[in-house]
Amino acid sequence: MRIVRYHEYGPPEVLRTEETDKPEPGPGMVRLRAEAIGVNFAGLQERQGIFYARSIPLPASPGGDVVGFVDAIGPDVTGVRLGARVASIIFKDSYADYVLARARDLVPVPAEMDAAQATMLSSPGQVGLEVVKAALLQPGESVLVHAAAGAIGHLVVQMVKALGAGTVIAAANSPAKLAFAKELGADAGVDYSRPGWDDEVREIAGGVDVVLDSVGADITPKSVALLKPRGRLVFYGSAAGGKELPTVSMNDVSGLRYVTHFTMSALDGDLKTIEEGAREVSEMVLSGQVRAVVHTELPLTEAAKAHEVMESRTQLGRVVLLP
Repeated sequence: MRIVRYHEYGPPEVLRTEETDKPEPGPGMVRLRAEAIGVNFAGLQERQGIFYARSIPLPASPGGDVVGFVDAIGPDVTGVRLGARVASIIFKDSYADYVLARARDLVPVPAEMDAAQATMLSSPGQVGLEVVKAALLQPGESVLVHAAAGAIGHLVVQMVKALGAGTVIAAANSPAKLAFAKELGADAGVDYSRPGWDDEVREIAGGVDVVLDSVGADITPKSVALLKPRGRLVFYGSAAGGKELPTVSMNDVSGLRYVTHFTMSALDGDLKTIEEGAREVSEMVLSGQVRAVVHTELPLTEAAKAHEVMESRTQLGRVVLLP
């Protein structure tokens, strides 16, 4: 089978397609014949050697969200049938024709759902939904969504609207992304690559009740300062890079309800939440309440191009590889 690996950290060109044997599932694992692979921003950081969550030994293949069919089942695995169509977050070796997944991470994929869209049933949809729930959003409250055109962010914009948010402000780094977010329901947009973006938010809404932040760096302290009394910020990524949580002023957090950090690992082993979340996201997508937008689909052998697209910061929605 084919697998895309990198043997050194570096630019997209370090990714190369190789031949290897199919992996065999051990205890608690299943093997999937991949149908589509969602490219995650964390995969780019892994390739660059700057991923904040863990160090990646070389050679390596990036992690991603895989949709596929159960092809083999490891010992002691129950409740999974051969041929089942599923989605799963895969933490390593996901850019391949066949991948190993933990049985506990599998979520069912409806037969009628497009494979590329279905890659958003695992980490993008799950993280988006849990981040929104963690914010304890109340009807009519204002929300600032950073990276609002990305694989997770574009779902979050729609989810908060569906849950009755008041003014939703999308933050992104280009007019095209802001227009895209507005098409999906955002009421206003600000370009956080420009000085004074936080003042624009104040002009639009006079501050916000909730901030959903997957960017980090200097975006986070400015976002905290935008929160109204009893406001909430949920930090769930570090697209700007860096392994340390951003520093915020004690004065700025005074009077807030909370500032918290969410990661996919918080759901590890929580089968009930994973299953319920996947079902909720699936229903939202199939009903048309949420559009799971695919920016581009590329062959597995063009993984480097997929990373280039994401590094250009131009994608609207998700970038997907097809084996």
